[in-house]
Amino acid sequence: MAEDTLTPPRDRAAVPDRREHRARWRAEAARLAELAALTGLVVTQPLLDVLGRSPDFFLFHRASRADVLLLVALITLAPTVLFALLGALALPAGRRTRAAVHTALVGLLLAALAVQVGRHLTPLRGVPLLVVAGAAAAAGAAAHRRWRAPRRVLRVAAAGPLVFVGLFLFASPASAVVLPRGEGGAAGVAGAGAHPPVVMIVLDELPLVSLLGPDGRIDAARYPNFAALAGGSTWYRNATGVSGWTPYALPAMLTGRYPERGAAPHYSQYPDNLFTALGGLYRIKAEESITRLCPPSRCEQATTPEQGLGVLVRESGRLLGRIAAPVDSRIDPEDSYRERTAAEAGLDAAEPVPDDPKFRWDTLDDNQPARFTSFLAGLRPDARPTLHFLHLLMPHSPWAYLPSGAHYAAPDDLPNDGPGWVDLARARHLAQLGYTDRLIGETLRTLRATGLYDKALVVVTADHGVSFRRDWQGRGMDAINHAANEVAWVPTFVKEPGQRAGRVDDRNWEHVDLLPTIADETHMRVPWRMDGRSAKAAPRERAGKRFYDRPGQPVTITGGVPAALPPVPVDPLVGTRAGDVPAGGSATVANRDAFDAVDPAGGGLPALVWGTVPHDVPDGTRLAVVVNGTVGAVVPVVPPDAGGRRFAALLADDRLFAAGANRLDLYRVGDDGTLRRLTLS
Repeated sequence: MAEDTLTPPRDRAAVPDRREHRARWRAEAARLAELAALTGLVVTQPLLDVLGRSPDFFLFHRASRADVLLLVALITLAPTVLFALLGALALPAGRRTRAAVHTALVGLLLAALAVQVGRHLTPLRGVPLLVVAGAAAAAGAAAHRRWRAPRRVLRVAAAGPLVFVGLFLFASPASAVVLPRGEGGAAGVAGAGAHPPVVMIVLDELPLVSLLGPDGRIDAARYPNFAALAGGSTWYRNATGVSGWTPYALPAMLTGRYPERGAAPHYSQYPDNLFTALGGLYRIKAEESITRLCPPSRCEQATTPEQGLGVLVRESGRLLGRIAAPVDSRIDPEDSYRERTAAEAGLDAAEPVPDDPKFRWDTLDDNQPARFTSFLAGLRPDARPTLHFLHLLMPHSPWAYLPSGAHYAAPDDLPNDGPGWVDLARARHLAQLGYTDRLIGETLRTLRATGLYDKALVVVTADHGVSFRRDWQGRGMDAINHAANEVAWVPTFVKEPGQRAGRVDDRNWEHVDLLPTIADETHMRVPWRMDGRSAKAAPRERAGKRFYDRPGQPVTITGGVPAALPPVPVDPLVGTRAGDVPAGGSATVANRDAFDAVDPAGGGLPALVWGTVPHDVPDGTRLAVVVNGTVGAVVPVVPPDAGGRRFAALLADDRLFAAGANRLDLYRVGDDGTLRRLTLS
């Protein structure tokens, strides 16, 4: 009786309620695990895999460790949380509705996974791939609903995202950015002799053949400043880069070693390099772009592109869109590495020298890369020996500049290969190279104005070239096998202190020779073994070139100084006036509105025109693009690209445009040269 008095009566109904409550939460936890597994496969794994193999993405945006870790956390957790919230909306509707919604979410994720798998394993693209992926997802969702085994597999796979994060942080090339393993780096030893200032400019994606005229010399008419540089320096005309990829090519240049492993271009992976070799004696002023080889203890990066978590999330979102799409992306990921202008970065432009009125000095801050502006501002004499280093993504794509310095807009996904498109890509490349020549000219003027030109060792080169040969466009092994003269051979100019007369040296130069040459010119002893050979030593005897499409896998390419490429033919209609001709046919110009209010003083022009014509217009039909009555370009009609475009034309002559409203016309050119004006929409 006393026991009955002291012990409260047990509520037997509460026990099943608690059991049911626990069972419900176990079921929800199981569903969450399934969603985590699928989002890990659909989002986390592919994104971290691509980003982990692309440390240059983080280096270009100067991402901090905190930024990268926050991005990884978002990639890992945000998709699961989003789908969990969608499923939670069905909780008040009851168990059956909740199960049906969960199955639908599983089916949606399975469809996304099937699209990615199908793109890799089958030739299907577009709607057919979506149909097959939908059918596969429906079957998978039905199996998930009916049998326990698929659910159990997914719950075990919920650990996958943690594995993917671990691989990214500890095993991927990008891990060096997140978890750098010290600076290290051996300092060079100063020897007897002068230690002159060093001015080094590394351009990007510049084939030597793009600079050559028909006589095999630098085309002084198109590129007067490169020609002037060659006229006062030693031109190593048989110089080649060692790789078509900057993350391998640039470390080889700055370490004197061939690329042997796929490591991030980061000081923790390449502790011994130009910056550490000179850093003990020299002041280092470095402007790197997609590398971080100069350790923070030796130099600070003066100018950075847009950075922070926001840009990382935005660019990762675009990458995910391309990964998840049922079609192949034509966008080069490196096209996102756009150099910000001085105005965008909030910098003052370098002091202009308006000796060329055609060059837009009045809007230089709008059109000049901020990295170049900062580099130029630092070219001043110093009591201490100084290394002025600039890696500039010019004339590398995205191509956005005319030779005058005016910029223009273009779709991100314009093809760079195929009939018509590869010719347009080369024309845009050459136009941006003309602008790059202006930047070289401004550098030479600044060096002379400050008195550094005679005193300094000046090095101007490029890390690699690029092929514009039809069917073999790019920088990979296919391009090397068919157009090595465009990919491997790069301009290399070395002006010694006090040198005034130019000379040509056709020795077998490879870019691993750059650091040994700089070390000899600056009287510094490099305390590590180098594969390269100084230009002050005897030339290497072998004629073959070592080239690395992949680290540790050298291939031998043969050939000497490349000949100039055939000039781009200019249609005889270009530059002529288009009179009053009969109308016939139609065309669509996507950016026609850009001609309604042109502001040349603002630094921008609608210099690229693109659109389509009716399907009954045969491929190969010539179209004349006319601005204010003058033919600016003649281009062929080509098969539609992924965006439906059948033509695009570059209008590289600023004189075609006027301030205010401009008239744009499109003419169909007959086989006999007759013109018919097309009605534009």
